[in-house]
Parts: sequence; C-alpha cells; structure tokens
Amino acid sequence: MTRIVAIGEAMVELAPAGGPDIYRAGFAGDTLNTAWYLRKLMSAADQIAYFTAVGRDAMSDRMLAFIDAAGLATDHIARRDDSSVGLYMISLTNGERSFTYWRGQSAARRMLDDAAALRTALQGADVAYLSGITLAILPDTDRARLLDVLRDFRTGGGKVVFDPNLRPRLWPDAKAMTDAVMQAAALTDIVLPSFEDEAGWFDDPTPEATATRYRDAGVDIVVVKNGPSQILVATPDRSFTVAPSPVADVRDTTAAGDSFNAGFLASYLNDGDLARACMAGAGIAAQVIQQSGALVEVQAVSGQQRG
Repeated sequence: MTRIVAIGEAMVELAPAGGPDIYRAGFAGDTLNTAWYLRKLMSAADQIAYFTAVGRDAMSDRMLAFIDAAGLATDHIARRDDSSVGLYMISLTNGERSFTYWRGQSAARRMLDDAAALRTALQGADVAYLSGITLAILPDTDRARLLDVLRDFRTGGGKVVFDPNLRPRLWPDAKAMTDAVMQAAALTDIVLPSFEDEAGWFDDPTPEATATRYRDAGVDIVVVKNGPSQILVATPDRSFTVAPSPVADVRDTTAAGDSFNAGFLASYLNDGDLARACMAGAGIAAQVIQQSGALVEVQAVSGQQRG
C-alpha cells in the first residue's frame, strides 16, 4: 500500500456550461485535482488523503462531502468557524483558460496555524504532494511551518513531490514567489514544473535550463512539462526527452498539468520507469483537455494502474 497526502486549497469552481453566462458549480483546485485523479488511477489498497481547512457553512459541508465521495481520506481536514471556502470562475478562449478568484475568506489560508496537525497527517505517509499555490496562500510564518514539517518528513524517509505552479497574482511580487519556490524545491525529491511558467518568471531560455536550476537546488528528479512539446526528464544519472502524442481537439486545458502529475505519479510509483510515467501522464492530460472542466472521467493508460 502507498499513502499519499496532498496539501493545498480546494475551491468552488464555476465552469462554462454551454451558453453565455451559464456556469456549472463544482469543486476543484490544483492539488485537489491531482489527488482526485490519483484516486481514479491507483489501486483501492492505496490511500490518497487531502490536507486542508474548510469552514462550517453549507458550501464547506458540500465540499467535504464531495472530497469524501471521491474516495479521498478527509480525516485531517480542519473545520473553522471564522471562514469558508474560496471560489474561482473559468473563462475560455479557444480552449485556453483564464481565472477570476474570490479567495479572501478561504479557510485553507489558515491550514498551517497548527503545524502538529500536518505532522499527524503525514505519519505513515510515503509521499507528500504540494504546489506553488499551497505556498502562495499561506502567511509567511505558516509557510515556514510547512517547510519545517516537510523537511522533517523527508528526513524520516518520506518523499516530497512539488509542482511549482507559478501564480504571480497570489504573491506580493515576483521575487517573493521565485524565492519561496526555490526554498521548497530544496526540500523536494520530484519537481514537476511547466516550462512556459518557468521561462516567464525565472527567465529560463530552455527546458534544460529549468531542469538544471532545480537539479542544482538538490532535486533528484525533474520532469519539465512543455505543453504539446517534448517532456524533459533530468536525474542525477541522465537526462532524456519524451514526446507526447499530439491532441487535435483541445477543448479546455484546465487541470492539464494537475492530471499529468497524477498520471505520472501513479505510473512511477508502480514501477519506477520515468519514461513510461511521462507517457502515462501525457495520456491522462490528453484525455482531460478534450473535455470541459477540471475533473472529468479518464481511462488509465496501459501500465499505469497498480494491481
């Protein structure tokens, strides 16, 4: 059995629903998306837990019920009386998405008020999964607590997997964002950056430069996603590229990276083959972007699902 704890913020999602100004309400968020797809792709014997905080209002109740119904462990989701959950709305132009957020009241911003709660959640876990958004929504002191817990988790033999998911609007400035991302990377075993983001905010001229920067920070495995282009993998021993199959009908790129991460991890944790894991991740992402919304039905790619 493998136990993964995803750490982050779940939000109410308003997604386009087939007509002007018509939206469908659901629940999503980058780390929740990855956890949701992991639950779909991994064996029933494996446990996927979600660590966050929600309120005690009706929408928080609905969110918690949704997470539980998805098969994710909710034992370590805190309930708070002083806040609720955040909301975002998706806008689509030719399949590319943009977001409008309302998250000031989000209880997830306070999920690290008590670092002991995360330490408890990670007891017996094999993998901790987080993103740059997880870092961005936390106050400075709580972010420091998070990194301390991850450092201890890794020292105790756990693996940390990190998607930088750079979102500058969540940070006071670009330097605060890039500094925090690299601090987290220094505690990470596997990092899953997207080259477009990295080039824009770290001035990386090539995917190889992105991989080198993270490897120099001490990351063992770097997997640089690059939209429809080649995926670059860098390890202490080698680097290589994997070419994903082209996708002709792109409807909605929401959760493309999140679902890739899930497909990659489900496959890699199964057999340790990085090339096969990249193809599995690309295969899941290809299914997702041909449908609308963050969370859609997918079929496991051959060799990916654990028995």
